[in-house]
Amino acid sequence: MLDDPLQKFAKTYTPGTVVFREGETGDEMYIIQRGKVRVSKDFSGKAHVIAVLEKGEFFGEMAIVSRLRRTATVTAIDEVEALAFDRDGLQKMITRNPRIGLSIIDRLCRRLQAAHHKIQHLVQRDRAGLIALHLHHLFQELPRDAVSLPLAATLDDASLAFELPLEEVRAAVEGFAADGILAIEADRLRLVDAGQLAVLTESGGGTTRQES
Repeated sequence: MLDDPLQKFAKTYTPGTVVFREGETGDEMYIIQRGKVRVSKDFSGKAHVIAVLEKGEFFGEMAIVSRLRRTATVTAIDEVEALAFDRDGLQKMITRNPRIGLSIIDRLCRRLQAAHHKIQHLVQRDRAGLIALHLHHLFQELPRDAVSLPLAATLDDASLAFELPLEEVRAAVEGFAADGILAIEADRLRLVDAGQLAVLTESGGGTTRQES
């Protein structure tokens, strides 16, 4: 249960509910108390997942920090409970509890670091790293009782997302499987080593089995 002073800021979203859409105006940021949300951006008319956020993380801060329009669409993956603060509410909360402000700064720094890794992938044309990042987000979105992804649909999605030949994506996934990170079981793709997949998304190296 939330502390009484925070209860007035609480909002609940059912699975599939869009909290806000890219391009909308907004004056609130959200801190997740329970559940997970998908953050996606539109590129060439297709939505691409750029992050999956869960308890303790926040989103929508640019609307009250820089008063910008929403830069992404946020959708509830499961039932989500979040605290919604406008600029004045956030300032008052930080004044009462400075540790919350430090926590937000820490997470913003982590996001900048993650964005730097993504830029490295793009600059270095590290296609394996990009595919690993895509798979990492997909596995994060799986419900707790699900353990695998549909192989064909996953390959097609990654191919479209990064405008890569389907066979190149397949070769990368097979390389991950050969390294013991994934398991290909008939028409399903199962995650075996989540830690190593996460390493590939950050290292800028990835597996090189598919490189020419």
